[in-house]
Amino acid sequence: MPSAVAGYRIRIRMTARAIDEPHRTASPLELLFDLTFVVAIAAVTAQLAHHVADGDALTGLVPFLQVFFAVWWAWMNFTWFASSYDTDDVAYRLLTMVQMAGVLVLAAGVPAAADDADYRLITIGYLVMRVALVALWLRAAAEHPAGRRTALRYAAGITLLEAGWILRLVLAEANALPSPAQPLSFLVLAALELAVPRWAERSRPTDWHPHHIAERYGLFTIILFGESVLATSNGVRAALDAARIGGSLVVIAGSGLVLLFALWWLYFLVPAGEGLSDRRHGSYLWGYGHYGIFAALAALGAGLEVAVEQTGRGPAAAPLAICYAVAVPTAVFVVLLWLIHRPILAEHVLRPGLVWCGVAAVLLLPLAVSRIGPAAVVAGLAAVCVLMVVITFPAVPRVRRPA
Repeated sequence: MPSAVAGYRIRIRMTARAIDEPHRTASPLELLFDLTFVVAIAAVTAQLAHHVADGDALTGLVPFLQVFFAVWWAWMNFTWFASSYDTDDVAYRLLTMVQMAGVLVLAAGVPAAADDADYRLITIGYLVMRVALVALWLRAAAEHPAGRRTALRYAAGITLLEAGWILRLVLAEANALPSPAQPLSFLVLAALELAVPRWAERSRPTDWHPHHIAERYGLFTIILFGESVLATSNGVRAALDAARIGGSLVVIAGSGLVLLFALWWLYFLVPAGEGLSDRRHGSYLWGYGHYGIFAALAALGAGLEVAVEQTGRGPAAAPLAICYAVAVPTAVFVVLLWLIHRPILAEHVLRPGLVWCGVAAVLLLPLAVSRIGPAAVVAGLAAVCVLMVVITFPAVPRVRRPA
């Protein structure tokens, strides 16, 4: 049992925590861990916004998705480990802080990766994070005999794949890996990364806490919403620097904020904790599917930043491309939100008909930009999402909060 000494919790052994532990919430260390990812996400979003503004969004999309995968996967691996083995002692805290340092190194390498396909700093930062995570899994293997096989599988899988990422970088730097093969090698390694948890937990699943996991994902989602708000404010500042303040700026900025509010409302319509508790087998699709949701929110922030900024100066991108930079992430978010909750909720309040009608409206609205302008399109996108909330909200089961 843990004891408290001078404000620190001390555990003699790293043992799995109970999956039904009451009042399990995110720890201050986990919240600090998340804050380091704010820097990385902001860097990724800013680089995508530059590509959108320059009219080459498709060129910037591949490095955006690759770098965001590294950010998301590093966060996700630690999050699920911590849900099972958070001891909060000195060794655990120090190894977690090492991972935070790795995130900051990764964030520093984002501009070079996005502009010059230089992944050296990102690979180094990723290596720092993975070394610390492997150390945590080896500690779990040594101190938790029941989960030793699973922990050793995690450690082995992570180590082998980290060697693969380093080899990929070495071959690319030596021009031994042709440019067309680099995206393919990334996809292969990413697929193997996703396979590690399924393989590792075949012998014995880890004891992750469903409500804790749902809260952690919700907190990271809020971070992504915050990054979108920040990106929009950056666009407002750029427009103001151009000394062009008008109705379009107000409409796009206000509509973008309403759009984010509506998407936030849709995400938190029904808590996922109960569904994960009842249907733990659906956790893989739910957890992995959040890559698309998180990436869509980051991309939405980039699109809103450019949409606002274009009211102050004329970016190279066409108005149609700018509008789709807002519409496509919105549509992806709504579709994935519905899809990933289907396996864990007996009946989702988002109906298929409403989802597909809303997505169709979102994707068709930008086609009218030549007639109504970008401001009206963004306002229309916000209106569609607000309408989805209005239609769906009465069907949400009411949960009485404890006094």
